[in-house]
Amino acid sequence: MNAADAANFDLSEDQVAFRSAAATFAAAELAPQAAHWDAEGIFPREAIGKAGELGFCGIYTPEALGGIGLSRWDAALIFEELAAADPSTAAYISIHNMATWMIAGWGQPALRQAWVPDMAAGLKLGSYCLTEPGAGSDAASLKTRAVRDGDEYVIDGAKAFISGAGATDMLVVMARTGGEGARGISAIAVPANLPGIEYGKKEEKMGWNSQPTRTISFSGVRVPVANLLGNEGEGFKIAMKGLDGGRLNIAACSLGAAQGALDAARRYLRERSQFGQALAQFQALQFKLADMATELVAARQMVHGAARRLDAGSSDATVWCAMAKRFATDAGFAVCNDALQLHGGYGYIREYPVERLLRDSRVHQILEGTNEIMRVIVARHLLNTEEPLR
Repeated sequence: MNAADAANFDLSEDQVAFRSAAATFAAAELAPQAAHWDAEGIFPREAIGKAGELGFCGIYTPEALGGIGLSRWDAALIFEELAAADPSTAAYISIHNMATWMIAGWGQPALRQAWVPDMAAGLKLGSYCLTEPGAGSDAASLKTRAVRDGDEYVIDGAKAFISGAGATDMLVVMARTGGEGARGISAIAVPANLPGIEYGKKEEKMGWNSQPTRTISFSGVRVPVANLLGNEGEGFKIAMKGLDGGRLNIAACSLGAAQGALDAARRYLRERSQFGQALAQFQALQFKLADMATELVAARQMVHGAARRLDAGSSDATVWCAMAKRFATDAGFAVCNDALQLHGGYGYIREYPVERLLRDSRVHQILEGTNEIMRVIVARHLLNTEEPLR
């Protein structure tokens, strides 16, 4: 980072400082171990704890509860820098931030005080539990049920594809407390070690290998009613509010993966020679590199614009977050794929980082709402209003 960054459009000096701190942390704590964590499937709790010491586990959690109270735009800057070194760990930290923010925003005072400061510090970690084996894109059809019994809820059901499952301390669970549809869903904070909770096998995945992914089964799990987030029936609303920010976080992680891949491609083109000259001297490869940078910069501007709208509470923030998520995750994966191609055969071996960045960024087009669902959100907006998107 340099002083000129402070004048980079309307980034504040504080934002440049946050971004620089994240880049320094990523270079020191994530980059040296990212390939090892990926290869061995290691969940780096120690490194995540160090991220918590810098405030990165409670980025937009209020300062009164131990967070650093930053904006969603600030968060996008931070997640991009973390993901440039390790998209998998950065993406888990983004999920943890969402779970922490939900408890901070909708939990009862005693629950907030008991959990949020430690979560914001990275001492305790969270998982977000919405997806089910039969409820992916159609989240409002989820079947996990929480039935009230006196001062407790009794939870039965199953969740699938849960990041951090089996290695975290708190589960934010979306469960049905009422009738069918979105209005029957509530959000409940469930300590991860309660009797009746069972974790499935650790999934073998294409990427995101530094964070475990498992199914979670709930059988007669008893949770105090005081662990309800918000009111009964508000869970789907809370989930959707969380997904606006979650989509920006994942979009920012795609920006980071793409930036890491672009930087690797630049180095490789300068270092490698063929037919008597550096690869960087071939015009076709120069054009490819230029297109990659252009797509990345365009995606970054869209993510930052959507983040500003979310921070401002704009009425069209949801559709902007959907557009940003769709564009940035598609563009990010494409840049990673082009970077691998520019490496030739070396891009396909694990000695070089681009194959890991490619694998880690692919799932971003699926989670937090598939990119097909993002198109549905945008199309519905366009067809139900006469207002232009500007």
